[in-house]
Amino acid sequence: MEGYDDRSYGDGFADVYDDWYADVTDVDATVARMLSLAGPSGRVLELGVGTGRLAMPMAAAGLHVVGVDSSEAMLERLDARDIAGVVTPIRGDMVDDLPDGPFDAVLVAYNTIFNLLDEAAQRRCFAEVSDRLRPGGAFVVEAFVPDGRRPNGPTSDVSVRSLSVDHVVLSVSLDDPQRQRAEGQFVQFTESGGVRLRPWAIRWATPAQLDAMAADAGLSLAERSGDMSGEPFTDDSAQHVSIYRKAAAHHVG
Repeated sequence: MEGYDDRSYGDGFADVYDDWYADVTDVDATVARMLSLAGPSGRVLELGVGTGRLAMPMAAAGLHVVGVDSSEAMLERLDARDIAGVVTPIRGDMVDDLPDGPFDAVLVAYNTIFNLLDEAAQRRCFAEVSDRLRPGGAFVVEAFVPDGRRPNGPTSDVSVRSLSVDHVVLSVSLDDPQRQRAEGQFVQFTESGGVRLRPWAIRWATPAQLDAMAADAGLSLAERSGDMSGEPFTDDSAQHVSIYRKAAAHHVG
């Protein structure tokens, strides 16, 4: 999409993200999973922290949370919410601007790994995360499972996302399976006559492809479930939560 960069999604969705995507992730289950992986008072890094939808509850549970996001608009929402300053925000790219570790666990939730728009960037993300995990630390990736029945060629779609008496939101998208890319716009019309464009773009990967990226970065798949609560992952699962581990240090003597 011409003109799209790493800030476009956050800047386009910051004002509606918490309303539109309140139910995409089980917050309580996410907090419980991260607590179990990082341990009480563990140090957690969240990639694409956004408005703090997950970071704030994790911090409230006692975790020390650092959040990275490239969108100033998203981080402004986090700042307004985090009056006590319990989350450490970093404005930057989730490949090139990650803070120094070590972290007990790293979380990239709800397809955020796919916001990196080429395979090389995704591979580098795994490598940078691995460098910042303590031995035995966990990288938690939550993402959808690509539909293997997609057409071979590019497709487009226009549909209604939401409709009410004073507004309508249309979804316009293009999908290119050969490039593993999808992009689109949510076009919002309001009764007052305003039009707002909310662009998005992703480069998706299969669980097997993510596993290969992890292996190349020195991480191994420790567990895969169908959601954050631990629902079994099956051939029919629409999403997955994959936990990759960095090898524990070996002590000699």
